[in-house]
Amino acid sequence: MAKPKQIYVCSNCGGEYNQWFGLCKNCNEFGTISEEPIDANNKGFSRGGWQNAKHNNGGSVPGKPRVSVKFAEINNDEQARFPSGYGELDRVLGGGVVPGSLVLIGGDPGIGKSTLLLQVANQLSVRLPRILYVTAEESGQQVKLRASRLGVEGTGKTVVPNSKNNGNGKKAEQVENNLYVMPETDLEEILRELESLKPQVAVIDSIQTLHFAALTSAPGSVAQVRECTSALMQVGKRENITLLIVGHVTKDGAIAGPRVLEHLVDTVLYFEGDRYASHRLLRSVKNRFGATHEIGIFEMADKGLVEVDNPSELFLGNRDELSPGTATVVACEGTRPIVVELQALVSPTSYTSPRRSATGIDHNRLQQILAVLEKRVGIPLSKLDAYMASAGGLTVTEPAADLGIAISLVASFRDRTLDPRTVLIGEVGLGGQVRLVSQMELRLKEAAKLGFKRAIVPKGQSLPDDIGLEVIYISKVIDAIIAAIPSDRNIANEDFSMTDEE
Repeated sequence: MAKPKQIYVCSNCGGEYNQWFGLCKNCNEFGTISEEPIDANNKGFSRGGWQNAKHNNGGSVPGKPRVSVKFAEINNDEQARFPSGYGELDRVLGGGVVPGSLVLIGGDPGIGKSTLLLQVANQLSVRLPRILYVTAEESGQQVKLRASRLGVEGTGKTVVPNSKNNGNGKKAEQVENNLYVMPETDLEEILRELESLKPQVAVIDSIQTLHFAALTSAPGSVAQVRECTSALMQVGKRENITLLIVGHVTKDGAIAGPRVLEHLVDTVLYFEGDRYASHRLLRSVKNRFGATHEIGIFEMADKGLVEVDNPSELFLGNRDELSPGTATVVACEGTRPIVVELQALVSPTSYTSPRRSATGIDHNRLQQILAVLEKRVGIPLSKLDAYMASAGGLTVTEPAADLGIAISLVASFRDRTLDPRTVLIGEVGLGGQVRLVSQMELRLKEAAKLGFKRAIVPKGQSLPDDIGLEVIYISKVIDAIIAAIPSDRNIANEDFSMTDEE
């Protein structure tokens, strides 16, 4: 019997090598290459036949297409979507669920991935004929126990609550539940069930626990995840089945398995959230049928996940209690504007090197703005501790929040309180100038809807007259400080140097 050959596969990117290396040449990761056996009887793909045949007879006969069609002959009818039962999920998906698509949902353990998909499957089961929930990590009894806590009845009936999703406002009623549960880890059994049941939507929880018997590697390995996803994709596309696949994540937050897993699917969603907070963020990082970086916001309650209708109120602090160093910005996540409160604290340091701490803000961005304020405005922040945080735990990474960060730092340094009805939007350059940002009209309309009266924006921004609030145009950071921070003296001529007593 011939000894089976060995290949070495990177668990991060799926790269294959003939010998072991400590560093993967494709993704530059250390310690990710492991040995995997391959079948010695597999001779690979034979390139005979069509390559050896003579298809060209000297060019006398014009070429003819075999299976390809002209671009103008392709049907351009818009793909009909169907609602998932949750408006926040439909927003992230680009307007609803696309039939026959593959959606990969990743997130930390215990964040609520299985809870969300079980609730979605329950909502879809009252609208569609057949929904299949494949659980490879739990037994049927465990799924039923969790479903009963979420309001999914186990008697073939389900209660439809009063919500905006049913759109009629009528009293809750009993309707037929077409949700099928399959506790199974064998890929071949799952594929046979998909071809036999032909559900409109199938949930796979999770892809890392499925096992393909033809492979000798363990479940969760690169080969297993790649082959299982490829087989599910082929059946889903052929039978027009929408697949919602749960994916585990690594300690770095990336979806476990080869990078080809994210390339195979149509949409990649990340379920994020703080374990100490009740709200959860569903973020899209890849979407072939809609915009990327859209977010949907949920809140974990005793009956499962509940949609947050107005996320801006969630990330706004109490505007009745004013405190120094607090500024309000409007961040855009995809096409959704969200009003966020930023809080800054500047205080004398007790250490040789001052501390710089950022929560929800990019640390490098904070360092850059501190340097701009010291160099261009003359505020001595290099010898002070600086702490920056966003309310509600939302991570704000876009440059449009730079102006709010700068003004909140100056307000904390001078111990001044900003007008709670003012929003600040703009990108701060290294020269102290304030640059234009995108989607300004959308941001200001969101601020006006929440009751803000004034906005400080970069000069040159084109806006309509009926925006709903007073707009102050500025070109430099010093102009924004004068307009935003109340002072009896002109701050441009003020001495920012600290005395010995300070």
